[in-house]
Amino acid sequence: MKRVFSGTRPTGKLHLGNYLGAIQNYVKLQDEYECVYCIVDWHALTTLTDTKDLQNNIFEMALDWLAAGIDPQKSIVFVQSQVPEVTELHLLLSMVTPLSWLLRVPTFKEKAKQNPDNINYGLVGYPVLQTADIVLYKAEVVPIGEDQLPHLELAREIVRRFNSLLGPTFPEPIAKLTSFPKVVGLDGKDKMSKSLNNHLEISATPEEITAKFKTAVTDPARVYRKDPGHPKLCNIYRFQEYFNPTLVADIAEKCSTAQIGCVDCKALVSREIIKYLEPFRQRRAELAARPDYIQDVLADGAKRARVIAKETLAEAKQRMGMV
Repeated sequence: MKRVFSGTRPTGKLHLGNYLGAIQNYVKLQDEYECVYCIVDWHALTTLTDTKDLQNNIFEMALDWLAAGIDPQKSIVFVQSQVPEVTELHLLLSMVTPLSWLLRVPTFKEKAKQNPDNINYGLVGYPVLQTADIVLYKAEVVPIGEDQLPHLELAREIVRRFNSLLGPTFPEPIAKLTSFPKVVGLDGKDKMSKSLNNHLEISATPEEITAKFKTAVTDPARVYRKDPGHPKLCNIYRFQEYFNPTLVADIAEKCSTAQIGCVDCKALVSREIIKYLEPFRQRRAELAARPDYIQDVLADGAKRARVIAKETLAEAKQRMGMV
């Protein structure tokens, strides 16, 4: 069975965009692959200036993952910093990675613009650590969306260079392109994001979901209730397509003929999202009452991950003449 690796920065509770774009796919992959899922806390440090919430964010993310269906009996679930071998492999890989490769990465340029006062080495070397994350477990498959292909290609370049210079050691990871939908935020403009405050947490209460959708942006071309709507221009209609598929054609017809207004439409979709997320909320509440269990899952995952990591690191060090 091929091995999958995927890592996510701990930003606390997950939102609907995270779930639709990645987490539900993580759950499905468990039936096809040996999955390694990592909460990458060292990566989070590259842009963090305040770390007081880091441990809580790690816990909340782990809680969401398990409640969403990631099974620690099927997958290895752990925190990046609990497997220190990745830092040593990161150092070894940095010795064969040209600086010019890292400076051309679009993400580095974007982050440098966003954090002009914190352009640190960790930010420059982020792709090398990311490569170490993947190849430490000799993962063959990485689930990503098309927008992340350049990042994986750089990892493949680093692997090819290491293998060419020092001998075949790591498999070249391949992308498993997934249908990660771009989930637009409740502002109807940008991708759903906590930093833009246009998100809906999947752990939100029914009251919070209803309140969030009451303020959500709908059809920008529809001014009055009596005006015909334009479903394809409406961000809320996109949510209807996913959460209300059996009624979506009827909703589109009533919207475009002004038989239903935006307020009613938002009430319909919020009601369906509340029902959809109810099983998740129940599982999350049960798990939240067992914090020791969450820590045990992460500790066991790190222990299992280190078995693989130690073997890979020993091989890499031997290739480089360190042992």
